[in-house]
Amino acid sequence: MKFKLLNCVVAAGSLMCWATNPALAQADGNTSEALAINAHYIADAIYVAQGERSPKLFMVHDAEVSAEVKLDRWIGTSGTTLGLHALATAGGRPNDAAGTLQGVDNVEVSSHRLKLYQAWLEQAFAGGRGSFRLGLTDLNADFYQNDSAGVLLAPAFGIGSELAATGPNGPSIFPSTALTARVSVAIGKSGYARAAVVDAKAGVLGDPDGVDFSMRHGALVIGEAGLIENGKIGFGVWRYTQRQNDIRTLTPDGSPAKRIAGGAYIIADQKIGGTQERPTNAFVRIGVSEGKTTPFRGGFQAGILMSGPFKSRPDGQLSFGVQQGILSRGFRRTLLDDGFRTARMEWGIEVTYADKVHRNVTLQPDVQYVRRAYSPSGGRDTVVLGIRMILSNAE
Repeated sequence: MKFKLLNCVVAAGSLMCWATNPALAQADGNTSEALAINAHYIADAIYVAQGERSPKLFMVHDAEVSAEVKLDRWIGTSGTTLGLHALATAGGRPNDAAGTLQGVDNVEVSSHRLKLYQAWLEQAFAGGRGSFRLGLTDLNADFYQNDSAGVLLAPAFGIGSELAATGPNGPSIFPSTALTARVSVAIGKSGYARAAVVDAKAGVLGDPDGVDFSMRHGALVIGEAGLIENGKIGFGVWRYTQRQNDIRTLTPDGSPAKRIAGGAYIIADQKIGGTQERPTNAFVRIGVSEGKTTPFRGGFQAGILMSGPFKSRPDGQLSFGVQQGILSRGFRRTLLDDGFRTARMEWGIEVTYADKVHRNVTLQPDVQYVRRAYSPSGGRDTVVLGIRMILSNAE
C-alpha cells in the first residue's frame, strides 16, 4: 500500500507539471485554443471520530488528468472534440469505520487502479446549440448535477443514492464509466434538454473486466430538461431496458425476481443573494425510485453555497448541506431478517469551507454528522472530521 500511495503522488505531480508546462501553448500559436489540459491531485485526511469502528484516521488520494482536443483543423470538420480522462486512486476506506450506507468521501473507492476514466468523441451541430457525444463518459457530468452542491464531500450530493446504487455494478459514474451515447440541445434563450443511452454495466480500461462492448446487461436510458436561468431548474427520468434483480423477493426456484427499475428527480439551484462576483446560491434535489431493485426508494439533498463570504478571501467558498437516503421496504426487511432493526432513512449534515492558499493549492476543512439507519454495534451516530487539499493546474 505504501508503494501504491507513493506511485499515486508521484504520478499526480508529474501529470500536473506536464499539464502546466508553458511549452505546450508555445509550440504553436493556436495550440492553446485547440488543446485544453486539466489536472488535479486530491489528498483527504479523514478522521472518523465516532462511527461503527472509531476513532480512526484515513488518507484518501485521487489524481486525475484530462484533455480535450478540438479536431477541426486536423480532420477538416467543424465542432468535433476528443476527450480523454485518466485517474489513479490510493489510500484507505474511511466509510468502513464510519459505517454509513451512502459514504462520507466522494473520492473513496473500494479498490485502487490506474484507469482510463473517460474517452469520448463529441460533435456539435445547429451552430453549437446542440451536441452528440459517444464513448466512455461520466453520467453525472450531464445528469442529476448542480454546481452549488459540488463543494460538499458526501457522495450523496454528487448523484442521488437511489440512482447511484442501481445496475449490475453501479451506473456510469466515478470511478468507472460505461459506453454512452448522449445528445444535448439548447432550447430558446435558457432551456435545455438532454438524453442518453448508457451501457448498464460500467467498466473501463484498468478495471478487471475492461470495457463492456456486449451490452448484454441492457442499458440505462435517462433524460433531463430544464432552464439555466439565475441558476438551474431541471427534471429528469431514468429507466433500465432490462429487468433488474429484486433485492428481496425470490422466484420459486430461489433466484431473484426481476423488476423494472426506474425513477425520477428534480433539481432547483438558484441564486438567492449576494453580488455577481460573490453570489449566494441555494439548492434542493429530490429523487425517487421504484424501490424494488435498490436499497433506496428516494433521497433528498438541500444546501447553501456562499462564494466569497469574507471580503478579504474572494476565492473562499462556504457550504452547508443536509441529505437523506430513504430506505426501500425490501432492504429494511432483509436487514430485519439478519437481526437489524432499521430506521426509515439515513440522514446527515455537512459544513465545509474551501479556500485557495496559493494559486494552485486549495485547503478545505470539513465536518459531517450522519445518523445511520442501523448499526450492528448499537450506536447510530457518526461524526467525521476531514481536511482536503487540492493541487490543480487551474488558477
